[in-house]
Amino acid sequence: MNKRFVGVLTFAFLVAAGASLVLYKVLITRPQATKAAPTTVKIVLATKDLDLGTLIKADDVKLSDWPGQVPAGATAKTEDLIGRAVTTTIYAKEPVLESRLAPKGAGGGLAATIPVGMRAVAVRVNEVVGVAGFVVPGMHVDVLISGNSPGTSSANTGTLTRTLLQNIEVLSAGQDFKKDAEGKPIQVQVINLLVTPEQAEQLSLASQQTAIQLVLRNPLDREVAKTPGTALSHLFLGGKLSLPKPPQGDAEPVARPRPVHRAAVQPVMQAPPPKKEAPFVMEIISGAKKEEKKFETAGSGEGK
Repeated sequence: MNKRFVGVLTFAFLVAAGASLVLYKVLITRPQATKAAPTTVKIVLATKDLDLGTLIKADDVKLSDWPGQVPAGATAKTEDLIGRAVTTTIYAKEPVLESRLAPKGAGGGLAATIPVGMRAVAVRVNEVVGVAGFVVPGMHVDVLISGNSPGTSSANTGTLTRTLLQNIEVLSAGQDFKKDAEGKPIQVQVINLLVTPEQAEQLSLASQQTAIQLVLRNPLDREVAKTPGTALSHLFLGGKLSLPKPPQGDAEPVARPRPVHRAAVQPVMQAPPPKKEAPFVMEIISGAKKEEKKFETAGSGEGK
């Protein structure tokens, strides 16, 4: 091999190695850029799990650092939260948001969980009406009523059943108003339903005048079913109404009168009765005695 060529390659290798070494030393001695510290804000966080209906006390919340921006509804003033009730469960180290709290002065317990404009109505239930205890807080039910309608004849249709209310939320079962995620059955005698004022009137009247049955439904199913209701007679007739049939037998059909054509009947003109003239009256006074005599105008009158 040509010694001159080998010398050129060796020189090029030494130059490349030296340049790499100088570049390496420059990079390791270069000051590293300082990383920007993450921005934090001060907001109120829960120090422990706060259940539904709990009144917030001073030791339930604290002011802490929160990375990033302030969440919507969060606050940095703990005094604005003391004494307010929790309407949705808040877990430890979570921001205490305005949307999870009842208004100031609303108190705690079940009343704090009722939204503005709604009402809680108590309904007496048993093992059957309460769907074997599976009607627990947070569930949604339909309300069925059964009875005799005052506008129909119960002798023909029997007992009527129809759906009165649909997709009604259960606020409490017995004395428990906390939602159970597992949906365990609870045997209770009274439940509270979340309804509007108009629905409260209907439910109050129905609980006194009819028999109530609760029907459990999926909370995600919000479709309102249009049902016509049913009657006892429908169950035995395949869902069809029965109309009264005329009596059948060997009786001869009743003959119908033949129609009379008004054009064939000619009106009979009757002469008017003769006009009766008033009788002629003569008054005769003799001393203290007074006497009247009537005479017919034809000259054949009789005295009276």
